[in-house]
Amino acid sequence: MSRTLLAFFASALLCSTVYAHCQVPCGIYGDQLRFEQMLEDTKTITKAQGQINELAQAAKSGQEHNQLARWVVTKETHAGSIQSTIADYFLAQRIKSDSPSYADQLKAAHAVTVAAMKCKQSTDGATAAALETAIHDLYRAYEGKEPDLH
Repeated sequence: MSRTLLAFFASALLCSTVYAHCQVPCGIYGDQLRFEQMLEDTKTITKAQGQINELAQAAKSGQEHNQLARWVVTKETHAGSIQSTIADYFLAQRIKSDSPSYADQLKAAHAVTVAAMKCKQSTDGATAAALETAIHDLYRAYEGKEPDLH
């Protein structure tokens, strides 16, 4: 038992580079999945913006005001999820300073974060369209090819 623990700690100390998606050295990555999740969040933001605008015009009952508030929270949550994916997954783990396209990747990741922030601040559907474009631009900078996303 003590040999196993000693071997584990020795290997952990000797490993100079550990990469992860969740800041635990599991070695499982899902870049494609992260892009698809961000696009799904963007679709939810788009729907939420439309629902907020519709309910804001018609809200007369407490139930309608409640639903309006829920759509606002949904929009905020999904925009925040995109920001977290950029910060916790791409910036903390996947975008590497020794990459030849490091500056382009950083600029593209920043653009996604700013676009998500603008979605939080607005119910204008153009902000969600700009977010989707920014995610595709990050894909191009990160993968070096045109997006093949669902």
